[in-house]
Amino acid sequence: MKSHAKKLSIYNSLKGEKLIFKSLKDGFVGLYVCGPTVYSNVHLGNCRTFISFDMVYRYLVHLGYKVRYVRNITDVGHLVDDADEGEDKIAKKARLEQLEPMEIVQQYTLDFHKVMENFNSLAPNIEPTATGHIIEQIEMIQAIIDNGFGYESNGSVYFDVEKYNESHPYGELSGRKIEDLISNTRDLDGQSEKRAPLDFALWKNASSDHIMKWSSPWGVGFPGWHLECSAMSTKYLGEEFDIHGGGMDLKFPHHECEIAQGTASNGKAPVQYWMHGNMLTLNGKKMSKSTGNSILPHELFSGVNTFMTKPFDSMVVRFFMMQAHYRSTLDFTSEALAAAEKGYARLTEAMATLEALNTSLESSTSVNEMIESFYSAMNDDFNAPILVANLFESVKFINSVNDGKATISASDRLLLQTEMSAFVVDVLGLAPSVSGGEDKLAPVMDLVLDLRQEARTNKDWTTSDKIRDGLANAGIIVKDSKEGTTWN
Repeated sequence: MKSHAKKLSIYNSLKGEKLIFKSLKDGFVGLYVCGPTVYSNVHLGNCRTFISFDMVYRYLVHLGYKVRYVRNITDVGHLVDDADEGEDKIAKKARLEQLEPMEIVQQYTLDFHKVMENFNSLAPNIEPTATGHIIEQIEMIQAIIDNGFGYESNGSVYFDVEKYNESHPYGELSGRKIEDLISNTRDLDGQSEKRAPLDFALWKNASSDHIMKWSSPWGVGFPGWHLECSAMSTKYLGEEFDIHGGGMDLKFPHHECEIAQGTASNGKAPVQYWMHGNMLTLNGKKMSKSTGNSILPHELFSGVNTFMTKPFDSMVVRFFMMQAHYRSTLDFTSEALAAAEKGYARLTEAMATLEALNTSLESSTSVNEMIESFYSAMNDDFNAPILVANLFESVKFINSVNDGKATISASDRLLLQTEMSAFVVDVLGLAPSVSGGEDKLAPVMDLVLDLRQEARTNKDWTTSDKIRDGLANAGIIVKDSKEGTTWN
């Protein structure tokens, strides 16, 4: 394991501060990240969370840790509005599409995998599904009941929050006080079977028309959304593990409930370091499907959307995400992505230049200092934007050597090339070979489309169609819309 591993600090949401990372078992890390509920196309905000933790996973591996990365698929039990009552999100989608729920699950799981592959994200070591772990969930519920923190009511089982809070601080992760939570809750229809409104479902009794349901000691039903992650993380990472990640929106109640469930069933807090990624905005406003201020990854890649002036390659989008800290909000705009595209091109060009540099007997700059700056950035709570800034300091040096204003020895050139590649490709997850051609093609396409537009303006349809058809034969599809012309 690299010596730099001892200097890694992580912002622990549970403690509210950065702490030096020390794994429970030397050389090994257990990492769990809440995966998607597969009832629709994965949206860009979710992608950012998964890309952020892909970067975390990559850096831990780079430091020499043997990492078991578990990211689940939620395919049952996640109800509309994240509540204890209402319709299952997947079942609702299946009803609307007139499909079986598992057809919906398969369709959107495949979509999720395809999108993450486009972003060059590594697959987790284990990707368990909630429906594949019903037995484990039933066993955990029984342990919670046996320990006095759960109760059965009309075929459902609920977690007794107030009883738990007598010996453990419910709300510690989100910084909420139970007195405030109790005063803010109100009785809702269907909640009368709970002892208290704050209690949450571990198992829900299923109505006769409910499609996804299983037999249990309490009757036929289905597991609660919060319980699924507790059962799967415990099965594959143990009663205590190192890092649990997810979006900021999951901190309460989902992750708060996970802490309570793990502690109530096993007698110990399950997670050492809680990490939370922040949200995305689009043109300065919250991304929301309901308001129409939303964009899907494939719409970003194809350029067929109303928000961006052109298509953007997946590696450019990933690079753009790396320019903001995972705990900071990030605003998607066409101008910001265009700037990131140029910056990414500069970085990849400099790496190609570095490989071809002529070397001297001595270096004029300390390459070791550059490399140390890469590690210091990532060891500061995975600070990717500082890493990117430090990489561009190296780009300046590379260009200076190329212009004859500085020198680099053969050994230093090889060392810098190796380390830059490690941090750009292996840690940040960028693949220069994927986008390099498109970066060079973009200005050419701008020129070609300008010429085609000029022909259309002059009503020279023959030339316009010839350009479009010629591009199509080359595998480039041109699309005309009210918002303008895009290509993919």
